[in-house]
Amino acid sequence: MQDGDISRREFVRDSALAAAGLAAGLSAAKAAEMDKSKILNYNENMEYRRLGKTNLMVSAVCLGGHWKRVNTMVPDFKGDGWYGDWRHEGFQKNRHEIVSRCIEAGINYVDACSGTEILAYSKALKGRRDKMLLGFSWCEKEPRAAQYRTAKALLQGLDEALKEAELDYADLWRITLLQESGQHPKEVIEETMRALEEAKKAGKVRFAGFSSHDRPHIKWMIETFPKQVEVVVTPYHAKSKELPKDSLFDAIRKHDVGMFGIKPFASNSLFKGDSRLNSPAAEEDDRLARLAIRYILCNPAVTAPIPGLINAHQVDNVAQAVTERRKLDLAEAKDLQDAMDRAWAELPKDYQFLKDWENV
Repeated sequence: MQDGDISRREFVRDSALAAAGLAAGLSAAKAAEMDKSKILNYNENMEYRRLGKTNLMVSAVCLGGHWKRVNTMVPDFKGDGWYGDWRHEGFQKNRHEIVSRCIEAGINYVDACSGTEILAYSKALKGRRDKMLLGFSWCEKEPRAAQYRTAKALLQGLDEALKEAELDYADLWRITLLQESGQHPKEVIEETMRALEEAKKAGKVRFAGFSSHDRPHIKWMIETFPKQVEVVVTPYHAKSKELPKDSLFDAIRKHDVGMFGIKPFASNSLFKGDSRLNSPAAEEDDRLARLAIRYILCNPAVTAPIPGLINAHQVDNVAQAVTERRKLDLAEAKDLQDAMDRAWAELPKDYQFLKDWENV
C-alpha cells in the first residue's frame, strides 16, 4: 500500500459513515456545504455535483480515460484513444502530468474503460489515490467479449484486473456493454447486474453502473434494475438536448442515477486544429471547448462531462469553463451551433452514432 492510498476497510467505513449522516436527514449537497473537507480533493475554484445516489461529490468536469492525439505531445508514442504501450516512458510522464494538473485544479474523478487505461491511470495515481476517484472498466473482460457474460466470469475478470493493476478496490465499476446494449439478451444483463451487486457486497467496488450508447435500453436498465444501477456513462455532446417527453433523463432523475457524459467534443470533430499548442486554431479551439463544457453543464441531470485531455493547458481550459458564466448568449450559442454543424459534416464513420444523441 502506497502512502495516500485508501484501504478497502477505510472506504467501507467511510461509506457507512456517510450513509448514516445522510439517513439522519442531511442532503449530500447540504452536507458538502457544511463540511467541504468531505469533498475529495476540494478546490474553491471548482464546482462539485452530487453523483446521484452514490452521494459522492464529483468535480463538474472530470478526466476521460482516452488520450486521442497524445502523439502530438509524445511524438514517438504508438497508439491512440484507449490503446497503446502504456509502459512507454514519455507516455507515462504525460499521463502523470495530466493527473497532477487535474489534482491541482480540483478535478477528482478519472474514468478508465479498458485494460490499457486502467494500467496507465492506476500507475499515474500511485501514492495519491486519496486525491481522485477511479472509474473502472476493463472492457476486454466484460460482456463485449462473449466469454464474460456470466456473473462468475465477470467477477473472475474483475479479480484478475484488480490484481494486474495492483488495486485493492475500484471506486466505481461501470461495466462496458456493447454500444447497442439491447443486443445483449436479457439474461446477460441480469448476470451483469448480479456481478455488480456481488462485487459491492464483497468490498471489491464501492459503487456500480454501466456504459452503453443505446438510449432506450439504458432507460430500460435503469428502470428494471434501480438498486444496482447507481451511475451510467453515456454520450452527451454540444448538440444534445432533453426530449420533452419519454426522455432518458426521466429515469435518471426518478431513480437518482449519476451520469458521466462522454464525447463532449464529438471525438474532437468540434475543433479545427490538431490539438498542438502552437496550432493556428488553438485559441479558437480552446474557446469552443469551453463553450461546449458550459452548454453541457446547463443540464443539471448530467453530473459531469469527461473529456480526454492530453496536456496541462487543456486541463486548465476546461477548469476555466466551469468558472465562466454558464448560459451562452445568442452569439456564443450560434458559434457553437455552427461549429457542431461543421463537426457533423466531418464526423468519422465510426462516430456517426453521436447523431443519435441529439435528443436524449
